[in-house]
Parts: sequence; structure tokens; C-alpha cells
Amino acid sequence: MKTIYVGNLPFSASADDIRNLFAQHGNVQSVKLVTDRETGRPRGFGFVEMDASGADAAIRALDNTNFGGRNLRVNEAQERKPAPRASQPRR
Repeated sequence: MKTIYVGNLPFSASADDIRNLFAQHGNVQSVKLVTDRETGRPRGFGFVEMDASGADAAIRALDNTNFGGRNLRVNEAQERKPAPRASQPRR
């Protein structure tokens, strides 16, 4: 199983739109579109989970292609690095 980063999505894109786009290249396990915590509005990127061979095919086929008037950025997702902890002042 691989997780794919999908960036530069049109704000009108739905999870079903993305699922249908990626399903042309393999079995889609899940789609998660990221929204702003405060406003609930789309942030223009998301993640798709697929089997490894389908993910590789989707990355090759869809990176830099036009979707909804925008050129998609599609690549394998990288592990998120932990945010540095701010030292707390002693009281």
C-alpha cells in the first residue's frame, strides 16, 4: 500500500472526483482531502491510498496533468516530520 500526495487541486474537487480519477490506474483504498481547521474550506491538496503498482502507474500518468483547470502535482507522500517542540519557560 502506498500513499500518494495530490497537490494543486481545484477547490471544487470532491473525494469522489479524485477517487474516479485515480481508479483508472488501480484499486483506490481511500481518499482524504485536507480542509482548513478553522474555516472548513478545502486547502487544495489531499492524499490517496492505493496498492503499490496502481500508485506508481497513477503517479506516472497524472503528475502535471490538467484537472479542473489546474496542473496536478502527484507524487509519493513523504513521512511528516515532527514539528520542533518549543521549550516551555519554567515558572
